[in-house]
Amino acid sequence: MTEAPPIPQERVLPTLNADGTRRRIRPKLYKGRTYTGRFFVGWALIVLFVSLPIIKVNGLPAVFLDVASREFTFFGRTFFATDGVLLMLLMLSIFVAIIGMTALVGRAWCGWGCPQTVYMELLFRPIERLFEGDRNSQLRLDKRGGGLRRVFKNVTFLVVSLFVANVFLAYFVSVETLLAWMTSSPAEQPTGFLVMAVTAGLVFYDFAYFREQMCTVICPYARLQAALFDKDSLIIGYDERRGEPRHKGKSRPGDGDCIDCNACVVTCPTGIDIREGLQLECIACAQCVDACNFIMAKVNKPPGLIRYASQSSLSGGKRRVLRVRVFIYGALLAVLLAGLIVFGASRVGPDVTVLRGIGAPFVIAGDDVRNQVRIKIENRSRDEGTYRLTILVGEGQEAKPVETQGGQVILPENPLVVAGQSRRTTSAFLIFPKASFQAGSVPIVVRVEEEGRDPIDTRYQLLGPKQ
Repeated sequence: MTEAPPIPQERVLPTLNADGTRRRIRPKLYKGRTYTGRFFVGWALIVLFVSLPIIKVNGLPAVFLDVASREFTFFGRTFFATDGVLLMLLMLSIFVAIIGMTALVGRAWCGWGCPQTVYMELLFRPIERLFEGDRNSQLRLDKRGGGLRRVFKNVTFLVVSLFVANVFLAYFVSVETLLAWMTSSPAEQPTGFLVMAVTAGLVFYDFAYFREQMCTVICPYARLQAALFDKDSLIIGYDERRGEPRHKGKSRPGDGDCIDCNACVVTCPTGIDIREGLQLECIACAQCVDACNFIMAKVNKPPGLIRYASQSSLSGGKRRVLRVRVFIYGALLAVLLAGLIVFGASRVGPDVTVLRGIGAPFVIAGDDVRNQVRIKIENRSRDEGTYRLTILVGEGQEAKPVETQGGQVILPENPLVVAGQSRRTTSAFLIFPKASFQAGSVPIVVRVEEEGRDPIDTRYQLLGPKQ
């Protein structure tokens, strides 16, 4: 008979008991300076999150991610699928900024700005305390069952989750579309209703059940900190030189300031003991700082036994803010932002794409060769644009009107009118004598002109029979 595997003596993860069962984290709230700062920052971010799809900038939502149409609007500027370079530069800039910020201030984003932390600690946990009471009351409910208080709490969680899910969807379908969905029957908008229901379900599951496991098990950011941190990065740290040796009760000569009260442990939203050193589960929320400072005030000890610091300063050295990696990240970010600005400024006009006609590349009709060319114009501005099309033969400064080279151009729609923030495609039909295709092709230039802007020239090769 196979023996059962031995139960480890110590907890493997802060969210698991030694026997592998889930350990519920019920943090005790200590309100101090850092909590007050996080409260105002967090609620400012929540208001910003709710407002961005509603606020209009130049007649457009401040942020609108229209994935279906492949159009992405940020503060009055719309990026299309053809703006891949701009989007790439934007994403790289954000990525490098996060790396640089991590090197400087550690995981401050996790503790102060991450939606997981902000909504959990400033919205869902306060609702939980409203219905279930403080930490001790919640632990008693865990043992004997939640009853109606927990039912009402979960109903409130579900309502909040529905609200958060609808705000999240507004970023992708617009507020107007979302309101139309909300005021119509789910049968009329089954896809939209299903997406909203799934999103709300995931939000509810995350904040009602999964909670800190999102940070300790799922999020990869914690596992990257070993590569992004150095000894001068800002972290939440325990001053071991001042706190050890720990003691309980009245202090004796030689004892440290830590009275082993475990306040820093019971307040931690991920369940760790900060006194064990830097751990990947630490989200730098500083709740342990407020808890420790509260206890230090009661025992007439100075604050700061647990504080924002660096590994260098905690070991007795001095923290270096400016160092090689900070300069490298800063320089790289400056280059990316400069490229974003320069490339963005050069993309203010329409985007022009010349494509071959559908079907055969060319048609021979007697002594003539006929080509069809499709011209797609994407109007990036918010206003309607009028574009005059001209087709020249040749390359560069030597390009001349088609008619001077014995050819003919038929443009059924010229000028082409394109509505703001949209695109249109028109066709041009070109007829050339066979003799023009000495090498099997004829170089042309498609020129698009808009009043008040420099013309945009796009080179193209017409195909034909080799002579």
